[in-house]
Amino acid sequence: MNITIKKLEYVDIEDLYEFELKNRAYFEKMVPSRGNEYYHFETFKVKNEILLEEQVQKLSYFYLIKNENGLIVGRINLVDIDKNQELGHIGYRVDGDHIGRGIANKALKLLLAEMSNLGIKQIEAKTTTNNIASQKILEKNGFKYIGTSDEEFEMNGQDLKFVYYRWVD
Repeated sequence: MNITIKKLEYVDIEDLYEFELKNRAYFEKMVPSRGNEYYHFETFKVKNEILLEEQVQKLSYFYLIKNENGLIVGRINLVDIDKNQELGHIGYRVDGDHIGRGIANKALKLLLAEMSNLGIKQIEAKTTTNNIASQKILEKNGFKYIGTSDEEFEMNGQDLKFVYYRWVD
């Protein structure tokens, strides 16, 4: 599948809301819930307007992963940018109907190609111990394992920990 990544714009908020709503149950199997309030459209809209302002200030970048038909099939974000350290933190999620097609891997490659344009030399990532697919994607794209947290948390009846990675240009 051919994909592109495109920075989030105001006109995308409604489609992004539908994407998040459709995939909520799937995403919450792998990442902690964003809470019920997040899924009320007005709240979602306000939160994303704040994100758009962060993007204008170059504090974070929010990309939509789109297929050749312009459908949102995922998102990939570079957040909490520290300009002094040239450091950002990455997160991504792919539509449950489109997993296993290399989308996250391709999107991460596309985003990493943008790093010099964004002034980022290091990226940190975290995933959960049960999200082996995400760990493999990070490693395939040059992220190095840093460690696993000591602290456990319960999610969906499983005791999990966070696993940390770092990429350096």
